Amino acid sequence: MALYSDKVMDHFLNPRNVGIIEDADGVGEVGNAKCGDIMKMYLKIEDDIIKDVKFETFGCASAIASSSMATEMIKGQPLEQAAQLTNKAVAEALDGLPGYKMHCSVLAQEAIHEAIKNYEEKGENKNE
Repeated sequence: MALYSDKVMDHFLNPRNVGIIEDADGVGEVGNAKCGDIMKMYLKIEDDIIKDVKFETFGCASAIASSSMATEMIKGQPLEQAAQLTNKAVAEALDGLPGYKMHCSVLAQEAIHEAIKNYEEKGENKNE
């Protein structure tokens, strides 16, 4: 059996939504000290809809594939729905990850949640 599914390899070799959004409405950065993976997510939001999402990931094939798939899953979605994205859903969309690589899908989930939290905190601070 291959270590990675065809979907993981596709998102690793041809990642979607790579880059930076200079004027991002929300930015989330997370890392895993144990494996060295670092993910940064950028969100552009209009009317509580994620109009654009980009990522930068320093990590293994699973980390890059998880970032890519997660961005595809939330692009165009309402913030409330994107906030409910789980690492399990990301891994399933990739047709599975090896057990010892599941932390990569957790990082993707956490980076998105951090970016949404950052956006919401900025909005709260505008009203002060």
